[in-house]
Amino acid sequence: MSQSKQDKHEQVKAGAALLLAQAVQRRFAGAKLGVGALSEQGFYYDFEVPGAFAESDLAGLEEEMRKLLAEQIPSELEWLSRAEAADLFEARGESWKAEWLREVAAMERVPIDRRGEFVDIALGAEADGCDGRVSEIGEEQPIFKLLSVAGAYWRGDSGKPMLQRVHGVAFASEQELTDFLSWQEEAERRDHRKLGKQLQLIYFSEEAPGMPFYLPKGAVVRQELENLSRRFLRKYGYEEVRTPLIMNRQMWEQSGHWEHYRDNMYFSEQDGQQFAVKPMNCPGHMLIYKSRLRSYRDLPIRLAEFGQVHRHEFSGALNGLFRVRTFCQDDAHIFVRPDQIEEEIGRTIAMIQEMYAMFGFEYSLELSTRPDDSMGDDEQWAEAERALASVLESSGLPYRINPGDGAFYGPKIDFHIKDALNRSHQCATVQLDFQMPEKFGLLYVDEGNEKRTPIVIHRAVYGSIDRFMGILIEHYAGAFQAWLAPVQAVVIPVADRHRNYAGEACRQLKEAGIRAETDCRNEKLGFRIREAQLMKIPYVAVVGDAELAVGTVQSRMYGQAGQRQFDLNDFVADVRGRIERKEG
Repeated sequence: MSQSKQDKHEQVKAGAALLLAQAVQRRFAGAKLGVGALSEQGFYYDFEVPGAFAESDLAGLEEEMRKLLAEQIPSELEWLSRAEAADLFEARGESWKAEWLREVAAMERVPIDRRGEFVDIALGAEADGCDGRVSEIGEEQPIFKLLSVAGAYWRGDSGKPMLQRVHGVAFASEQELTDFLSWQEEAERRDHRKLGKQLQLIYFSEEAPGMPFYLPKGAVVRQELENLSRRFLRKYGYEEVRTPLIMNRQMWEQSGHWEHYRDNMYFSEQDGQQFAVKPMNCPGHMLIYKSRLRSYRDLPIRLAEFGQVHRHEFSGALNGLFRVRTFCQDDAHIFVRPDQIEEEIGRTIAMIQEMYAMFGFEYSLELSTRPDDSMGDDEQWAEAERALASVLESSGLPYRINPGDGAFYGPKIDFHIKDALNRSHQCATVQLDFQMPEKFGLLYVDEGNEKRTPIVIHRAVYGSIDRFMGILIEHYAGAFQAWLAPVQAVVIPVADRHRNYAGEACRQLKEAGIRAETDCRNEKLGFRIREAQLMKIPYVAVVGDAELAVGTVQSRMYGQAGQRQFDLNDFVADVRGRIERKEG
């Protein structure tokens, strides 16, 4: 989308969000405003209303929004200080808005949009000193649709009251809205939560909110992802380690996580000591490095771990595998000398590119620089940012700068992959860290017999294996490549007299290392074939009288029309070869 088209889209979304807020207050007496925000495609707005919205209320709100457009109410923009704006909304009985301004909002000057009796903050004009107004409705009126309503805890905190959140989309033309609704229908078809249940991959329980259970088929997919990663770990010279799930408070204070990350951590107390469940693997790897003195000849040291971590997320933010409270990181830390930084970062980027090619992903890169909440001095940060930029420049890979979004200990390179629906997901990351090695007192002896502090490169390829698996489910619409599929082949006998031959075919497939099963249920053949299709099994082999007589199978591949007859041995070899080559 061009910049001018993007700007127009932002304008119509912001205008529609404020129309919704005004429509709610006209239609529901006593309604109070929470906050509104823009998303990539649309917007949402939170409200306190008597009772609760129903889905049936959305059509009436859309009608009210169209009436407001027809009235062509003039709008006026004025700028107030944050305190003045908070007082204004307090006086109007808008306690949520006043609280947000006093306790959350970072802007010092607040753009106030007045439209007749309606007053709100002008969305999209929050930047201090901005003279424009994104939320102003221009000549091209927004084409909008309200999509859903749900409860949302105020400020995302389950300890606070629940408001009503209305989601909507807005575009500059009917065609754009039609295209979006088609896209949304496809996105719903691919939803990993729905497919995860249908394909018997994952399960969520109220007994462990935000913590996925992997069913046998889901565990196979996750194991295959780990196996692929281990293949690359061996190729690129990593050593795999394991670190404890909990460590004491002193260690987390030393790492800096206690100061910068404790609101997202889980704690326990035993024997008069306070412990924390690890939200990251890096401190444990620092302790492994420190377990003995290292020589400059030992570096680089590459330590990798499939480490289960726990991070607290508000219940309202949980979203299947995409936002969980526990997940597995394919984490690694590379301990290097200063002269090895750029070479190791280059090797890491090459590894990520090679792994992503296995899935056919397109991706873009982003260099995130020093955040406000950071450790270390200016010189170290400048050196670290220069090193990352230098590798990106020499690689010829295009990238953009993301100011202020680095980790608290160092800048980072993020990979954003694009899925089949053209959505962007941040997954792989490469982070340069001068801070943590100093905090842990890590050392190596250089060629002059002097003790030096190494630099650490943090890296992950999947990022979160759980989240990456959710992305893959939606990217492939549940139809995994054969090497990744939990069941790779199913043999279906036409009748009971073909059961033994089906069993022999399945045995040969399994002996060849193929995940195979038979479907000998007392159901019609068409029903069993359709079931295999619904389970998105890559290879379906049907055996009947003709196949039994000559030792063949009728094979069909998922997503392809027609079927082929194979000699049984040739079928086994063909499937095994495709899986080994990561085809199909």
